[in-house]
Parts: sequence; C-alpha cells; structure tokens
Amino acid sequence: MNLLARSLTAAVASLSMSAAFAANPAPRAMADDVYWTADVPAPPSQAAVRSAAPAGPAASPGADDVGDADSFGRNLTWLGLTDGAIELSPDCSSGAEHCQILAPAPAATAYSFHDVGRIKLPKNATNSLLCYWFSPVLSVSYDNPTASPVVARLTVVPSVTVENPVLDDPSLIDPNTGLPFGGSLLTAVTSSERFEVPLTPGQHLFQRERDSAVCIAGLVSKQSLMQNYGLSEAQARQFFKKPTTLRLNVEGSAQFVGDASLYFGLRVVGD
Repeated sequence: MNLLARSLTAAVASLSMSAAFAANPAPRAMADDVYWTADVPAPPSQAAVRSAAPAGPAASPGADDVGDADSFGRNLTWLGLTDGAIELSPDCSSGAEHCQILAPAPAATAYSFHDVGRIKLPKNATNSLLCYWFSPVLSVSYDNPTASPVVARLTVVPSVTVENPVLDDPSLIDPNTGLPFGGSLLTAVTSSERFEVPLTPGQHLFQRERDSAVCIAGLVSKQSLMQNYGLSEAQARQFFKKPTTLRLNVEGSAQFVGDASLYFGLRVVGD
C-alpha cells in the first residue's frame, strides 16, 4: 500500500482541516486554487456568446477555435525567474530568513510567508499573457513520538501577488474581496498539494518530493483580467503596457512533521 496520499487543493476543500489551520483561514484564492485562479479558463459569458460574430471566414482563429486567441501564433518570451525557501523547524535555530517554529505533536502548525521571491517586469514586457513554470522541491521528516498510530499531514498552498498601476484605480473592485484592488491582485498557482503519511508508534520517515507544474490559461492574461476581475478591454490592454511585479507567497499547515525544507522555483514567460 502506498504510504503517501496526494491530492490537489480542490480535494483538500472537502477534507477535515486541523484546528490550527482552520483558525488561520487563507484567502479564497489560496484556499482553493482550482476555482480562485486566473490559470483555469473561465467559461464564456452569455453576453460574449450573444455578441459572437456569425460563422464565416475569419482572418485569424477566435477563442472558440484555439482557446486563447490573444496569444495565438505569438513567440514565447522569457521574462525571468525567482525562487524562495521555507523551513519548518522545532526551533528555527538555522537562522533561515523564512522559518516557522513547529508546535510539538500532536498539535498542528499553520505557516504563512509572503514575498519569498519576486520578479519585477518592465512595461511592455509581454503582450497579453504571463505564464509560469512552478517547481517545488520538498524535503520532509515526518515524526510520530506518540505510542499510537497517527497520520502525518503537510499542506502546501502557493500563490502570487500581482502588482500593476492599472489596479490603483479605486473604481476597480476585486471580486474576491469586494474591495478596491489597491494596486494588486492575488492569484493562485495550480500546484497546491496535501500529503498524508501513516506512521506507526515512534516511527520517523524522511521523504523528498520533486515535481513541476506548467500554467494553463496563465498566471494572468488579458482574458482573465476581463472575465475574472472585471477590467474593461482597454484596461486589460493597458495592464500589459505597465510595469508589473510578481511576488511569490506560500501558506499551509503541518502536523507530525519533525522538520521540513521547502524550496520553490518560479519561472515566468509571456507572449
């Protein structure tokens, strides 16, 4: 039997979370990255369907043909990379910049780190899309100091804060918060993970996980700015003409974890 049970955060939402993590709820964009991210294409609005042009010869394919007409046929542009490291430790004696002290078992510990890595893009860096490769390397020591069998748990929920001058407009309202954007929006990276590891009494177990995820619709795109965040087409076009800063965040929780070293690499590309 495989000792490691993994699932995307969409499944995590249906699972019972620890009391410590529940006491520190994450923003909705972090809590369920499948439904609160620009990376998952939004269905076309009824208005868009009604206003669609009649079928016939077209100079270039539309969204119904290729899914993302704005980036169709454009060259990929390498825009930069960043990374960040987080430690979970009983005492954080290593002096790591981003470290969370773990509560003694069986208590669960929530952690939350913002701006662990960043990319500052100049104006006109891309045409209509910011896409990513996200590569976590997770080294985890699970530990059961009790006399009973337990299930150790580790949850990792990455997100990206996107800062852009277009979002300074106080009339633009973030649909996730109901408040003005205030210069930035929060979008999830569809790479959230939950690990569950059964441990026998007194058992110690080390595991190292290495994987990568590539974006789908994009970290942010012209279409997502319009469909998900309510910007007009003119505002969405202006967004990509302005400088943009991306800040990597990571939240999660740990239970029956002795210590952990969590590394995250983020590369961004555009069109």
